[in-house]
Amino acid sequence: MEVDRLYEKLKVLQESKGYYFNRDKEKVLDILRDLLVNRERYGYMSCPCRLTSGDRERDKDIICPCEYRAPDVKEYGSCYCNLYVSREWNEDKIPHAYVPERRPPGKMLFA
Repeated sequence: MEVDRLYEKLKVLQESKGYYFNRDKEKVLDILRDLLVNRERYGYMSCPCRLTSGDRERDKDIICPCEYRAPDVKEYGSCYCNLYVSREWNEDKIPHAYVPERRPPGKMLFA
């Protein structure tokens, strides 16, 4: 299944960079399925937790992994959609706080 291949590929690639999938594998697989849907629709895997314009240049900041992932994980232990997390987050060593939207309003679809 395509989602399983994507899971395995990204897991290896991102863990080598210090980013881990949320330990809730079903949540991860749901998000990965949505990324694949967006790839089919738009030609790129835009974050399914945000509105996509369909313009790759306008959406380049939200192509997964989005440019907000690093600061989100550094500050909160998790990215906005909880796909990528720190090891400490997965091990409950830090609180699972709400991650606010970092995308500037001017980049949002209806801003």
